[in-house]
Amino acid sequence: MNLTSKKRAFLKKRAHNLDPIFRIGKEGFSEALAQGVADAIGPRELIKVKILQNSEVEKKEVAYQIADAIGAEVVSIIGRTITFYKESEEKPSVSLELKGIK
Repeated sequence: MNLTSKKRAFLKKRAHNLDPIFRIGKEGFSEALAQGVADAIGPRELIKVKILQNSEVEKKEVAYQIADAIGAEVVSIIGRTITFYKESEEKPSVSLELKGIK
């Protein structure tokens, strides 16, 4: 799915009050991290991941590694917080609202 600027703005607004679910430490990207994020994003559609201060990973690099691994979109990278979106097939809630935006 290709996010337009209006859809991205809508998702940023929806994610504003969310707390990060995962934290990336000094080990950086791993398959276990990707699997955990994939399991969490399934029912939620929209999640945040925080990169800890002791981590030396490049935030854009790790964001797109995770997105590619789980088939999600990177909505935003603000500071050390990354927001991901993936449409849920089981319980679409955010995606139903998102489809109404042109």
